[in-house]
Amino acid sequence: MLSDSDYIPGWEEKFTFPPQHQNRQPGLEYVMDPRPISERPAAGHKLAGKAALITGGDSGIGRAVAYDFVKEGASVALVYYDEETDAQETKARIEELGGKCLLLRGDLRSRDFVQSCVDRTMEEFGRLDVLVNNHAVQFLQRSILDISPEQLNFVFQNNVISFFYLIQAALPHMKKGASIINTSSVTAYQGNKDLIDYSATKGAIVALTRSLALSLADQGIRVNGVAPGPIWTPLIPASFSAEEVTTFGRKTSEVPMKRAGQPCEVSPSYVFLASDDASYMTGQVLHPNGGTIVGA
Repeated sequence: MLSDSDYIPGWEEKFTFPPQHQNRQPGLEYVMDPRPISERPAAGHKLAGKAALITGGDSGIGRAVAYDFVKEGASVALVYYDEETDAQETKARIEELGGKCLLLRGDLRSRDFVQSCVDRTMEEFGRLDVLVNNHAVQFLQRSILDISPEQLNFVFQNNVISFFYLIQAALPHMKKGASIINTSSVTAYQGNKDLIDYSATKGAIVALTRSLALSLADQGIRVNGVAPGPIWTPLIPASFSAEEVTTFGRKTSEVPMKRAGQPCEVSPSYVFLASDDASYMTGQVLHPNGGTIVGA
């Protein structure tokens, strides 16, 4: 029998499969050598002792991910731009939950700031096990002709290039068993006629996730993504008109469940991908999107 001590990072390497055959279908588990592992650590311990760096962590999906990570035993460093009240509120709640939280304020388009985020995370926690690239901006434009060079550069610098900076800064500190999780969007798969540049960045993130997963597989570092559908976060009232907000997520043609999702309905996907529960997953994207069927 396997004891709790068997469930440690790297447990999958402890087993090889000696020659064996059963003359029946579908087979019997009790005669297998070794026995299949059928149980994971109890909830509340999935990220025990780990440290995570979460961008866009002051509010929305990032805040929900931070809360769930802390409840599972992780310490978190949260990067935000200038939303000071939201960030302080998030930190206060994390401390109420008994967790440790480091706030990092600045612009992730700056490579120097990105490096300082990783450096301060290492100084504070002494390790970096999970990187969650979650921040993004979007600006509605009814035509591609209305997307200025300034907007195009801003959106790609913030939504994609900064992901590269973060990965490059964090990777030297990440060990075997670490996890990188990138936030994409349903728009990467469906497109959005009013968010052409934003959708393009989210498609780039999917390609980044798949390519990086192949690159880091031999190092034992997993890379996955989450592509949420319409989620009620501060990005929504900051992007849409007051009238458009009233119907957000309610168009049946876009969302079969006929409603927007909440951040806490997305954050469990990140816990799963960050934990050993997803030890056999890399290069994949999860789709908490209210039932929208996507092609990959």
